Amino acid sequence: MEVYPAIDLMGGRAVRLYRGRRDSVKVYGDPVEIAERFAGLIDKIHVVDLDGAFGGFPRNLDVVKEIINETGLRVQFGGGLRSYGAVARAYEIGVENAIIGTRAFDVEFLERITGDFDGITVSLDSRAGRVAVKGWLEEGMDVREAYDFLRKHVNRFIYTSVERDGTLTGIEEIERFWGDGEFIYAGGVSSVGDVEKLMEIGFSGVVVGKALYEGKIGLEELLEAVRCWPRG
Repeated sequence: MEVYPAIDLMGGRAVRLYRGRRDSVKVYGDPVEIAERFAGLIDKIHVVDLDGAFGGFPRNLDVVKEIINETGLRVQFGGGLRSYGAVARAYEIGVENAIIGTRAFDVEFLERITGDFDGITVSLDSRAGRVAVKGWLEEGMDVREAYDFLRKHVNRFIYTSVERDGTLTGIEEIERFWGDGEFIYAGGVSSVGDVEKLMEIGFSGVVVGKALYEGKIGLEELLEAVRCWPRG
C-alpha cells in the first residue's frame, strides 16, 4: 500500500476542513514547510486546492509549483480541474496525477484528457453512497455505478468518504467493489489499525491528513506498519 500525506490549500495556506465544510476551516501553516517535513520520509503527496474545488478553477497552482520545485516531491493534485486548460496547466508545473471529480462524467472531456495526459485519476467522493460533485455541494449517481461507468476510461481512482473527511472517526465500513488498478482511500483515517483494515479490504493506497497534523499517527510509524504488514 502507498501512503499519501495530504495538504489541502485555501488562500495559500495548509488547512483542513470538517466534512468538507467551508465554515469549519483549521489552518496548519505554510504548505511548503509542511511538504518539506513529509519529503524526508516519502516521495509523493496528495494536494487539493479547496479554493479551486469550490470556485471551479485552480487558484493555488503557484503554491503547488513551489512545493514541487522546493521539495522534489511527486504530487497528485485536484481541486477545480474542470477544463482542458486547467488540466494542462497542472501538468505543465510538474503534477504527476491530475485528479478529476466533477468533469469526470463528461465522457468527451475525459477521453480527451486521458488521451493527452498520463496518470489521470478520478475522485469518487461518496456521501451516503452517492458521488458528491462541485466541491461536494451536489450529489450525482451511485458510487458503484459511477465506478462501472468510468473504469473503461481510467484505472486510477480515489474513494473519499465525505462524511468522515476531517473527522478522525475512523474509516468507512466498505466492501470491495472495484477490480484491478489503483484504488485509494481517503476520509476519517485516525490510526494504524484503520490503515491495516484498508489493506485487508484491498485498497492500494491511503490518503492521510488530519491524523498526521493532530499527532494521532506518526508518519514514520505508519510507514513501518505498512512495510511490515501482514504481521505474524
